[in-house]
Amino acid sequence: MKKNDAIISFIMGFLIGVLFFIVLKNIEVKLPYLWALILVFPFLSLLGMYIASFLGKKFLIIYQAGKFLLVGALNTFVDLGILNVLIWASGMAAGPWYSVFKGISFLVAVTNSYFWNRKWTFEKKIGGMFVSKEFSKFLMVTAIGFLFNVGVASLLVNVVGPQFGISAKIWASVGAVSAALIAWIWNFLSSKFIVFKK
Repeated sequence: MKKNDAIISFIMGFLIGVLFFIVLKNIEVKLPYLWALILVFPFLSLLGMYIASFLGKKFLIIYQAGKFLLVGALNTFVDLGILNVLIWASGMAAGPWYSVFKGISFLVAVTNSYFWNRKWTFEKKIGGMFVSKEFSKFLMVTAIGFLFNVGVASLLVNVVGPQFGISAKIWASVGAVSAALIAWIWNFLSSKFIVFKK
């Protein structure tokens, strides 16, 4: 694994830990040493990328998928972090405002995804940091991801509703995580073979 990849993995893990901490605080999860997440995630991210690097020596796609997964984890927690900050600030965890909040958080996460995947996962060297035609393609293919993400999350939160005695705040995050998992495969394949195709 390249030194640069190790540093980026460690930083992403730290950011994931901070955002996960914020989410758990908002949904009022009380665990001892909750702050330790901020210290654990950088090392877990580094370990995961080392494993992906080792397995990717035979097949580059495995290493790219590992990078994409780590960027996806960061994006998921950017999405969840912003969503939970908006829920905390407004006091609204369901209804039409939930869909608006989810849309905002998803769009910020998608923009974050474009920059990390362009420069790090797929290592595009052409042009500057932002290429409008490429970003337009990225937005078009992620529009489908947006429909999966917001649609599934809104369906679970507003139609299915909280299950198993889970609070509305926790169920809002369950809906968001479920949606992110469903959209992951589409996002990786469309990014690799359509947007960042070499």
